Amino acid sequence: MSFSTVIYRLAVFHRRHGFWATVKRTGLAVRRSLISHQTVLFYCDLQGKVLQPASLPNSVEVQQKRSYSELTSRDRQEIINVWSPKLAERNINARFARGALLWLISVDNRLAGYGWSLQGGTIEPYYFPLGEDDVHLFDFYVFPQYRGRALNPALVATILHYLKVDQRRRVFIEAAEWNQPQLSSLGKTGFQCLGIATKLTIRKRTVVLWSEGRLRSGQPHVPSSESEVHSDMFSTLNMTGPTTVIRRSDVKSS
Repeated sequence: MSFSTVIYRLAVFHRRHGFWATVKRTGLAVRRSLISHQTVLFYCDLQGKVLQPASLPNSVEVQQKRSYSELTSRDRQEIINVWSPKLAERNINARFARGALLWLISVDNRLAGYGWSLQGGTIEPYYFPLGEDDVHLFDFYVFPQYRGRALNPALVATILHYLKVDQRRRVFIEAAEWNQPQLSSLGKTGFQCLGIATKLTIRKRTVVLWSEGRLRSGQPHVPSSESEVHSDMFSTLNMTGPTTVIRRSDVKSS
């Protein structure tokens, strides 16, 4: 995220919530960046994996949208008002133009959350290049009034099922190390932990620092029994291109 975007978001947050709430929010962001700045990456190898769609009650529905025009005016307003309407609308149109799909989960015909998927690449520079049949899931959000109902893992599980039906190969997703709810949510799906990494942009080149350590105390960690799986996974990834990959052996987060 660019510095100008960060400032713009803070300005929008200030208009909505006031000065002291903005100070508190900024302090939290700074603490997270200094203490828990790493990202946990997950993958799901769809080949040979049996994935059943989430068992959804009749009141819950998942829909796929391929263009901005497919969104109802009410859903569109719900999504763009999460942050800045102007910035959100621009991002939505740019993502659809790249071929991204928007997945909506609704409760009693009201939008409860959403997430994005993109095949064969990512919107922003990633930790490694993806293959043509790989899919990246990103920007998942559940509205506050619907949290605590396991809607996020239900949405992710449903997406994985449809991607399996469409014969996609692998799916990748990530969560910030500090985001315990998202980490816990992904643990309820078909994803496995691939590793922990930090991504930096230096002179328009993406530098990725891989850590082989564990996550912070109290959070899910990479089981040692999966080390061979992770090793095999890394061996199949194409590490060429504009991304520089650096491994940090024996680095632990404590």
